[in-house]
Amino acid sequence: MRQITSPANPYVKAARRLRRRRQRERSGLCLLEGPRLIGDAWQHGGRFEQVFVTEDVLAHPEHRPWIQAMERAGVWVAQVSPQVLAGLSHTVTPQGMVAVVHQPRRPLPPSPWMVLILDGLQDPGNAGTLIRSAAAAGADGVLFGPGSVDPYNEKVLRAAMGAHFRLPVLSLDGWESLWDVLGSPRPLYIADSAGHVVYDRVDWTQPGALVVGGEARGPSTPVRAMGLSVAIPMARDTESLNAAVAGSVILFEAARQRRRARPRTPATDPDPSSQRSGVEPGRDTGRGRPN
Repeated sequence: MRQITSPANPYVKAARRLRRRRQRERSGLCLLEGPRLIGDAWQHGGRFEQVFVTEDVLAHPEHRPWIQAMERAGVWVAQVSPQVLAGLSHTVTPQGMVAVVHQPRRPLPPSPWMVLILDGLQDPGNAGTLIRSAAAAGADGVLFGPGSVDPYNEKVLRAAMGAHFRLPVLSLDGWESLWDVLGSPRPLYIADSAGHVVYDRVDWTQPGALVVGGEARGPSTPVRAMGLSVAIPMARDTESLNAAVAGSVILFEAARQRRRARPRTPATDPDPSSQRSGVEPGRDTGRGRPN
C-alpha cells in the first residue's frame, strides 16, 4: 500500500482543494470523512478516486476487509500519517479516513411520487438531515433550489449519513427549470408556519412535491406563487419548528398515508395480537436497528 507522510504530496493538495465549493462544482468530486460514511458510500456503489487512511483505521478488524476490497477493485488507497489526515479533515477530531468521491448524479425516476425541494436553505445540518429523512421516508429525490447550501458541502454530507448515495440529489439552476426536472405536472406544497391548510389534510398518496424554505426568510416569493402553503399545528404558542424537523414531520406523514393506501395482503396484514396490544400496524416498536 502507498505511504504518504507529507502534506505537500500532490494527491493530498488536490484533495484539500475540494474543501472549496467552486472546486467541487468544477471537478464533480467531493470529500467524505470517516469509516462509517465512506463504507456506506462504497456499499451503495460510490465511485472513488482516492482514499486516505491512517494506520489505526486500517488495522481495525471491522474496516480492514472492505478497505482491502477497495484496493482489489482498483481504488487508489494510501496510508497516511495522522498529520496528513488532519490537514484533510473538516472535524475537530479527525476520524482517520478521508475519501475523494465522484458526486452521484442520478436523475429523478420518470414518474416520481414525492420530491423534496429546498428553497434557499443555507444551514448544512438542516439540509443534510432533510436528505436523510427524504431517503428514509421513501421520497424519490431531493432538489436544491437557488440560494441553498451546496449539497456536497462537508457538513451536509455528514448530516445526511450516506443518503446522497441512496436517492437522487440534484441542484436547480433556476426556478424556471423546476417543471422540466420534475418531468410531469404535480401539486407543489410549501411548508409554512402561516399556511392555510393543515399538513395532514393533504392527500399525499398522489404525486407531489414538498418545498422547505430557508430558516430566516421562509419560502421565496417565486415559490409562493407556484404552490399551496401547508402548516403544522403547534401548541403552547410555539412560533415555528426547525426546518429539518418540519420537513421531516411532513415527509413521514406522506409516507404514512402512502402505506395506508396500499392494498393489504396476508403477508403484510398485522398480527391480531398487535391490534390487541394497541400497536398500530407498521409502527416501529423500538426494537429495530439502532442509528
